[in-house]
Amino acid sequence: MNENSQPIRDIAQPGIKAEQRLLRILRDEIAKLLDRSSTGFPGAQPVSFSRRHLDELRKEDYYVCEKSDGIRYLLYLTNDENGNAAHYLIDRKNDFWWIHQRNLHFPLQNDNVSFHTGTLIDGELVLDTMPDGRIQPKFLVFDLLALDDKADLISKPLDKRLGYFKEHVMRPYKKLFQEFPDELQFQAFQVEMKEMQFSYGIEMMFREVLPSLKHQNDGLIFTCRTSPYQFGTDQHIVKWKPPHDNTVDFRLRLAFPTVTPNDDQAPDGQKDPFIDYDSVPDARLFVFHGSGGDGGIYREFSDPLYLTEAEWEELKALGDPLQDRVVECALDEEKRWRLYRFRDDKHEANHSTTVFSVLDSIRDGITENDLLEAARGIKDSWKMRQQQQR
Repeated sequence: MNENSQPIRDIAQPGIKAEQRLLRILRDEIAKLLDRSSTGFPGAQPVSFSRRHLDELRKEDYYVCEKSDGIRYLLYLTNDENGNAAHYLIDRKNDFWWIHQRNLHFPLQNDNVSFHTGTLIDGELVLDTMPDGRIQPKFLVFDLLALDDKADLISKPLDKRLGYFKEHVMRPYKKLFQEFPDELQFQAFQVEMKEMQFSYGIEMMFREVLPSLKHQNDGLIFTCRTSPYQFGTDQHIVKWKPPHDNTVDFRLRLAFPTVTPNDDQAPDGQKDPFIDYDSVPDARLFVFHGSGGDGGIYREFSDPLYLTEAEWEELKALGDPLQDRVVECALDEEKRWRLYRFRDDKHEANHSTTVFSVLDSIRDGITENDLLEAARGIKDSWKMRQQQQR
């Protein structure tokens, strides 16, 4: 099988990264498409769930879906200088990954040859484990920003945006591969819509949807049904995680001890002070406070990262640079921040507002049972609004 005609293997590096001039052109294209002055990543970002959001769910109509543990991308459908279809995945670093044109096709309605351009889709790339053990990459769609050069979609409510995607993109896509099912195996990834439930369908999410997933999941996402698309932080998109799974992305900076050797400690007879890179360093965590100067403004967090000697030996054995990397951290049972994983998919750590939001979530400790108990009130309020609208 040709390498350009098979599913992608690495969702973190799904294609060929655009560089320099092409990257600038593509970023400008997206800004123009969305009528923005900024060329930064336009994707909406959620806030963390806190107790006040239980009231929000009772007051407003929200959808709920599972929070996939994959990689967030915007999928850009366009054409190249020769008029051929071109597809790019845009990550949170605002890097563009070109997907070979043989690997994806999104036909127009009633025309399998023509294709969408000027279309920007929001979703997440995951790896599904199929019943036969195969690993299947899938792009799970949860929003639509632009369709065929029309970006006024961002001002429409979520249910309308999803309706446009389902009718104009998803329906022709599904029809194509119903007619040519053998071709699906050659797609870079398969495309599906995320299963959305009314916000009061929480029990269904926990009892049916989450256990049946073929990929990793780390919570729920609640999105307001009536809100427009919001670039950057959106107070009407709320992510819930079990309290013990709430994490913060910090920037890690290591401070190594300086040792003044005695006769027994001196390496090769050295008697001058030296930096001890073998001992566990002082692992300090820093919070992003916005752009400024030549880079981001960072301030040290109140608590350090706790590292055991065994963990430090494992990190050294990686042989990778550690200084100034973005790290995802969680609190352990003793309220110490522990390293969960590196976040090399992000340029910056969490902004201070996000950090405070996550800390509120940890303090509030909204559990699965809290959500289940709130579901009845959320449903009653939803039904009452429907009656009033009628």
